[in-house]
Amino acid sequence: MVYTGHKSGVITLHAVEADEAHRVTAREQLKERYRTVLGHLRHESGHYYWDKLVRDSAWYPRFRNLFGGEENYRESLDCYYAYGAIPQWEKRHISAYASAHPWEDWAETWAHYLHIMDTLETATSFGLIHRETVDPDGFHLLMQEWRQLSRTMNALNRSMGQPDAYPFTLSRQVIVKLRFIHQLVTGSEGM
Repeated sequence: MVYTGHKSGVITLHAVEADEAHRVTAREQLKERYRTVLGHLRHESGHYYWDKLVRDSAWYPRFRNLFGGEENYRESLDCYYAYGAIPQWEKRHISAYASAHPWEDWAETWAHYLHIMDTLETATSFGLIHRETVDPDGFHLLMQEWRQLSRTMNALNRSMGQPDAYPFTLSRQVIVKLRFIHQLVTGSEGM
């Protein structure tokens, strides 16, 4: 049996994930808002980069403060699959699955950071975003641009009778976690 996952830097994606009908069925069964092959790849890369950038680093205490302790991973996942997300997960997590365990919260937040950065870069290259203001670490401006762009993308999709391109709400706590990843990736604002 092939599973989507990661091990020592090798990311495995089950080929069936390329089938749209399978993804829709899985998304509905798992109560997901969004499911793509690229999203899986980004999520699994988050696990790899947690090992490389956070584990045993000076960033680790901040990780634990923001995402929580990583005890009982298998037990936490079993609980998530048996009972679903924690109540009011939207206040602290980017997705229901992120509420399963701090490592999944990290990987989901990492994936969304990559979604946001890549989409903003694409929009900038097509002239949809023009940067004129200065932001010391760039994060505040990125979030402003993302809010506007994601609202626009969603409105355009609705105009075409399609579901939202980005069906997520970035709570205050999620934004704090995204900022942590931004600081870690860019080396801005220290620890």
